[in-house]
Amino acid sequence: MPDIAVTVNGAVRPLNGVPAHTTALDWLRETGLPGSKEGCAEGECGACAMLLATPTADGGTAWTPVNACLVPVAALNGQEIVTAEGLGGTEDLHPVQAKLAEAGGSQCGYCTPGFACSMAGEYYRADRAPASSHDEGCPADAAPGAPGASGASGAADAEHGPNGFDLHSLSGNLCRCTGYRPIRDAAYTLGFPEAGDELAERRRRPAPDPVPTDVEVDGSRFVRPASLADTLRILDEEPTAVLVAGSTDWGVEVNLRGRRAPLVVAIEQLDELRTLTVADDVVEIGAALSLSEIERRLDGRVPLLAKLFPQFASRLIRNRGTIGGNLGTGSPIGDTPPALLALGASLVLASVDGEREVDLADYFTGYRQTVRARNELIRSIRIPLPLAEITAFHKIAKRRFDDISSVAVAFALDLRDGVVVDARIGLGGVAATPLRARDTEAALIGRPWNIATVRAASAVLRTEGTPMSDHRASAEYRSHMLGTSLLKLYSATVIESKEVSA
Repeated sequence: MPDIAVTVNGAVRPLNGVPAHTTALDWLRETGLPGSKEGCAEGECGACAMLLATPTADGGTAWTPVNACLVPVAALNGQEIVTAEGLGGTEDLHPVQAKLAEAGGSQCGYCTPGFACSMAGEYYRADRAPASSHDEGCPADAAPGAPGASGASGAADAEHGPNGFDLHSLSGNLCRCTGYRPIRDAAYTLGFPEAGDELAERRRRPAPDPVPTDVEVDGSRFVRPASLADTLRILDEEPTAVLVAGSTDWGVEVNLRGRRAPLVVAIEQLDELRTLTVADDVVEIGAALSLSEIERRLDGRVPLLAKLFPQFASRLIRNRGTIGGNLGTGSPIGDTPPALLALGASLVLASVDGEREVDLADYFTGYRQTVRARNELIRSIRIPLPLAEITAFHKIAKRRFDDISSVAVAFALDLRDGVVVDARIGLGGVAATPLRARDTEAALIGRPWNIATVRAASAVLRTEGTPMSDHRASAEYRSHMLGTSLLKLYSATVIESKEVSA
């Protein structure tokens, strides 16, 4: 069996003999690095956060915070991570750790290592810059054209510090005893990396390349194929293979439900699944790109997705989770399906027999069931252009961020001379599958965009799907939220119209 290893805090550590289902968190703690904690084992608390070296567009490295509790440690073969212990020790605190201590940002300390790692990820963000302007300077190594390099981070506000610190970088890190005020204060008083900072200097060198991996321990096998062709061959030959990209769903199954697979196939680093192209008639997104990468690369090019991304779980999850994975599970409460349905998206499914394109509206066939064959994977998602004139994504959940939808509604409407000429509405959480609100679309198309039309269509929208009652919401509540969502959209368009006229 070939040796496999991961670089942890600058030192190479072997992974030989580690069972395929072992998470990075469990392995770290078993090997004497207990800074990372298990709080929830499903990526919701951030106590396990670590920094992963990931590639940047200019060939350098970014320190990306991820949940160690969800990442299979075998997926880190040949990769590089930093834990809280690697930031600094009691005698040489890292600036992030020092600021947390000065601000009183730690009490029991259980969550603190995770906060420190997430905060360090933002501390080392290359385009972070003071919020004021060019005059107060910006990091010497800010990428040319990046928001920070041009002072485009704007004035400090409720979610950004005067030092350009994005408070959303800490989303997914939960504190149960300190309260968030001192943690925020610590974040907002951080400076910038000084000369000689090893982790800052590391950003100038390339991130580790993906390493093809094939290990088997105690009857369980983990494979990282070298190419898409190899992956498709394995899928065709191995009916029990489980595909894993960000592992933000499968990791929960492993941790909380004790799921084990005889063969896990990692695909998140396959070049063929990490493309993003914008042509005249289509935007095509590779299925294994993380949501954070898609958000960064699109840079608002698809406004409906730009509205969705901040509401999808947390930054820690978005740094690993993929659209391909979100669609691959077939879940009726995934956040991307309603938006992609409203965008009229299609999927490219690949197998050893070739590729086929499937309209997303025809993809879901039942609860967690799809038309995807056993030996197929999702290669990419295609969004046709031009985009609709009016779009919105409404997520109804118990928390504003980092929560599962009770109901998700996405709208894409086109108007001409005040009349609705096209409408697509995607729904999640109101049936066994995500679905298009076809009856409501029909009630809108060809009618004037006014309150009378909207009220009539809202009554139709309330009847779409077959909502059920569970611990998140009652069926009646879900139906009511469907109806009010269209009224909310109409109100927003009226306000925008008045602002434009003014």
